Parts: sequence; C-alpha cells; structure tokens
Amino acid sequence: MQQQFEFISNSEEETAQFAENLAAKLSSGDVLALEGDLGAGKTAFTKGIASGLGVTRTVNSPTFTIIKEYHGRMPLYHMDVYRVSDTGEDLGFDEYFEGEGVTVVEWAHLIKDWLPEDLLLISIFRNGETSRRLVLEPRGERYVSLCKEIVS
Repeated sequence: MQQQFEFISNSEEETAQFAENLAAKLSSGDVLALEGDLGAGKTAFTKGIASGLGVTRTVNSPTFTIIKEYHGRMPLYHMDVYRVSDTGEDLGFDEYFEGEGVTVVEWAHLIKDWLPEDLLLISIFRNGETSRRLVLEPRGERYVSLCKEIVS
C-alpha cells in the first residue's frame, strides 16, 4: 500500500514555508510532481521551493515556455506541462530529471509516461478560501524518509 502524508496549510505563506522547509532537504535529481486545480497553489508551492533553494529571481508559472530554470544552491527546473500535447514526442524531460538540480512538475499526470519511477507526488486541495490540504505520496524509499522528516 502506498504511504501518504498530509499537511494542512491555512495560508499561502504557510504553504510557501512548508515548501521552503522541504527544499532545505532536497538533493540533485529530486523530482516533485505537483497536482491540483487551477489556483490551488502549485506555483505558490514552487515559489517556496525556490526560496528554500536560495533562488533570488522572481518565480512564476512557465505556462508558455514549459520549462524555466532558476539558480540557487542548485538549479531548479520548473515545468508546467499543462499545454504539452500528447504527441509522444521526446521533449528531453529525462535530461532534467537526471540533472544537477531539483525538478518541479506542475500537472505532472500529463507526462506520467516520462516521469521517473521514484518521485514525490504532491496533490494540493482547496480547504477553503486560503486553506489548503497537501497530500504527499512518496514513490521510493528516499521520498518516504523525506516525508517522515518534514511532516510531523
């Protein structure tokens, strides 16, 4: 059975702080797959990851470019694959997943066939106007350990 961990956030700032705490424990090659409705907080979460990695540039959704790269203590590869058509075309995702940085993929289910087997799936659900429920599903022992560390 797949393990799940949950975190309740009461504000965008709390979501970003949770992500920042997670980022402090991330390593090169880590992949975070984000799911959630439009406006659920995927980009706010990614901004927290960026802050935790020491990225100083403004982070926004790469909706029209698919991938944006940011540099902090290690690279952050921010993907928004919402507009990727199901062409079966190899867009080189594995180069990022196996790269020197951390990869965050918004709408990850759209490229599930290209995702690595080991990753951390994070689903963000609205609990109210500002409250969010984050459900973390680790795939692989490294991510199980990571979740145990950050979700108390």
